Amino acid sequence: MSWLAQHAELIFCIVGCALVTAIPRMGPVMYLRADSLPPALRHWLSFVPVSVMAALLGQDIFFYNGTFSLSWTNLYLVAAVPSLLVAWRTRSFFGTIAVAMGFVAAGRALGVWQ
Repeated sequence: MSWLAQHAELIFCIVGCALVTAIPRMGPVMYLRADSLPPALRHWLSFVPVSVMAALLGQDIFFYNGTFSLSWTNLYLVAAVPSLLVAWRTRSFFGTIAVAMGFVAAGRALGVWQ
């Protein structure tokens, strides 16, 4: 019995997983162009990246040491304020991340926050 015949189920599983992953990602890219979408849909889709980023970061910013915290003892909430200002002013993803990381590192190095 050949190696291919012995591992046919595994190969079908890997190929199936690749298709299930690739089709939803590549389909919209291949068949939808920005100029073919209605303006209202394009406007609505412009909020998707911001919404996804807010959903990912919200719990990390507002929950500090396992509890909900809106005080100045929350290092991540304090670091989010200058980061939001940099993001709003410069529209630079790298600059925003650099300011946030620098603020957190400085806060911990100075011993202000643990």
